[in-house]
Amino acid sequence: MSTKDILKEINKLPVSEKLLLVEKTLRKIRSEAVYDQMIVAAEDMDSEYRSNKELTAFSNLDLDDFYEAR
Repeated sequence: MSTKDILKEINKLPVSEKLLLVEKTLRKIRSEAVYDQMIVAAEDMDSEYRSNKELTAFSNLDLDDFYEAR
């Protein structure tokens, strides 16, 4: 289906359904943009976490038992 065909079909919809379509489309675009930004950030930090021991110093404690003091 071409863009023109899609637009023709959208024009057949009532205004309320057009608005719903726009809202859902924008929500999906924003979600994908945030996900893409998170992937880039994780990739950027990967080498830093592998080489900078200060960022992983507390991971040595991961296997220790934790007891809450009350």
